[in-house]
Amino acid sequence: MKILVLNCGSSSIKYALYDMDSRSVMTSGGAERVGLDGAFVKVKLANGEKRQIMHDIPEHTEGVKFIFSLLTDPGIGVIKSLKEIDAVGHRMVHGGEKFNKSVVLTDEVIKEFEACSDLAPLHNPANLKGVRAVSELMPGLPQVGVFDTAFHQTMPAKAYMYAIPYELYSKYGVRRYGFHGTSHRYVSARVCEYLGVKAEDRRIITCHIGNGGSVAAVCHGKCVDTSMGLTPLEGLMMGTRSGDIDGGAVAFIEKKLGLDADGISNLLNKKSGLMGVTGISSDMREIDAAAKKGDERAILALDMYFYRIKKYIGAYAAAMGGADIIVFTAGVGENQANMRESVCKGMEWMGVKFDAAKNSTVHGEEAVISAPDSKVTVVVVPTDEELMIATDTMNLL
Repeated sequence: MKILVLNCGSSSIKYALYDMDSRSVMTSGGAERVGLDGAFVKVKLANGEKRQIMHDIPEHTEGVKFIFSLLTDPGIGVIKSLKEIDAVGHRMVHGGEKFNKSVVLTDEVIKEFEACSDLAPLHNPANLKGVRAVSELMPGLPQVGVFDTAFHQTMPAKAYMYAIPYELYSKYGVRRYGFHGTSHRYVSARVCEYLGVKAEDRRIITCHIGNGGSVAAVCHGKCVDTSMGLTPLEGLMMGTRSGDIDGGAVAFIEKKLGLDADGISNLLNKKSGLMGVTGISSDMREIDAAAKKGDERAILALDMYFYRIKKYIGAYAAAMGGADIIVFTAGVGENQANMRESVCKGMEWMGVKFDAAKNSTVHGEEAVISAPDSKVTVVVVPTDEELMIATDTMNLL
């Protein structure tokens, strides 16, 4: 079975074609600058070779059409006909309370998903563009939606409710939903396979640390809490997002700067976090380099960044009555050894015995980075959201 995975953003389309018989990636890539000048598509072939192809992509249907043409291209394509594709799995960002698992996309499901668009006005409409593009280009091809918020729908009300007037929840759905759910679901299951233990017997804290970041508490295979909220803004300090901030401070900033709702949202989502504190970049590698040269704001930003991850781990250990496994994943989590060491240092009180020497050698591969006699096992597990989407699609069909 061959399954195409699509992740449509507001100006991008990421894709991967899977051969599910071997669970291997046949090809992958992404279109960038959709609807903008200078659009292009990056292609990664199965042999690791990379290509960049300039192509005008005025909107998503044209982007998906061009990606389809690349899949069957005589030079770099991996299939002879689009009929070889059995289904398409889509990353869908916000499913609200309507979707707690992956579903086959029918007209009824799409209408319900559209009703969630006010919760994710940038992401959900873009996701739908991908679905409609596939329907237009390959009518009748089965499509499946895999929701970023679904894994977190097992949270109890005490974890997902905000302490605001209840009518805001009952009328408008204002509550914590959480994101990166597909990643948290994948790594919490994969780490148990890797360690040879049962998820039902373990309390796991998963740390998805990238340009966007979140932490989840997974107790006996189910999510019981997570750091992101109604939107991906809440929780950890991120590349350009502020993370947790006093609501009173938000109102104060609005007044001082004369901002409206869109203005304050732009400031907190795109101009804050690592970028806002350092004034340098949202790229951890650049900030790390600046800190090593003695830049005080870079050093401060890293201290803040690491501290908040540690604080959430401690909170979730308390919420679950302890922890058996801590998992680091995503771009920073998988590759930045100093982040992992700084976060785990001083956590002996909860049973973490860290292996700094082992940790320093781990970059993007599965590995245990705690000592053999550590009560809490600390593990690096590369995430694979696309494989999770492809697997859900295969299982549903």
